[in-house]
Formats: sequence, structure tokens, C-alpha cells
Amino acid sequence: MAAIGDTSESDSPVRSAYPPLLEAAWLYQADQLCPEDLPMTAAQALAIGMDTPVLCELAGLSRYADPRDIRDTFEQALQELGIKLPDRNVARRYALRRLAARFTAGEADLAELASDEWSETDVETAEEQAFLALLPSCACCIEYTLGLDEAAWEAQLQIAACALVSHPTVGPSF
Repeated sequence: MAAIGDTSESDSPVRSAYPPLLEAAWLYQADQLCPEDLPMTAAQALAIGMDTPVLCELAGLSRYADPRDIRDTFEQALQELGIKLPDRNVARRYALRRLAARFTAGEADLAELASDEWSETDVETAEEQAFLALLPSCACCIEYTLGLDEAAWEAQLQIAACALVSHPTVGPSF
């Protein structure tokens, strides 16, 4: 079984067939993906030709099914496809970089950036540390944390986010 970040098997049919399924595994492990979205991801993988019994079962689950059932079935489907979940902290680092990319693209608002969930992420690079250091711990503390100079903070955050995005160190190999 190949690890998701292992590029030695770049010709793997799983890697080339459906990258969103690989990214879903990373975001799932980082607690950045809602379980109710997993059946649709499985259905889309089936639509492009990936076909395993558990993937079919997952695609058939309602988004309103018990989240524990969805999670269990998703993990079984990944196992059946030979996809190993990444280390939780490595997945969190990938999700942090993805958040930076979304911010630079204008897809993440300031309230989404303000969260104490990132404080427990063990960063390993200077770019990750610089971006993480600028994130307020909660949305209600943005004004208190930043004072009156929100524009300067946003500019610093944009610089740190661009640096992080331009130096990817972890993530799924497509």
C-alpha cells in the first residue's frame, strides 16, 4: 500500500484517476472536510470509473446518514483503494497551506482565518510559522488583536500566505 505523499508510484491508477479523492483523504485527516460531503466525493469517483464495493456503498449513503457510518465507510473505501491516510499533523500542515492558497485567491474571509484550531498545528517551516503567527485565535478578537490597523495586518498576512503557497512541503501527490 502506498502512502499518499509517496511519489515513487506516480503511475498508480488511484493517483491518476481521481485527485479529489486523495485530497479528501488529506482534508478528512485534518478535520477540514465534513463527513456529509464524502458520499458525493465517492459518487464522483464512481462516475469517472473508479469502482470498488465499499466506494459504491459510500456513494449510496445519504449525506444525512450517521457521520460515524460515513467516516467508517470512507476509511474502508480508502483502504480498499490502497490509499493510506496521512499523519494527522502532516495533513493539518497541508490544510494550513490550502487555507493560505484560498486566502490569496480571495476565497477565504478574515473570519475563516480567525480560529484557535490552528494553534495546535506543529509547523515545521518558516513559511508555515509566519502565516500561523498572523492568524488571530478567534473572530471576536480580530479587532483586539489587530488594533486599528487591519489593512496592515491583511497585507502582512497576504505576504505570508503567498510565501507559504510558493513553498509547498506537504500534500497529496497527484
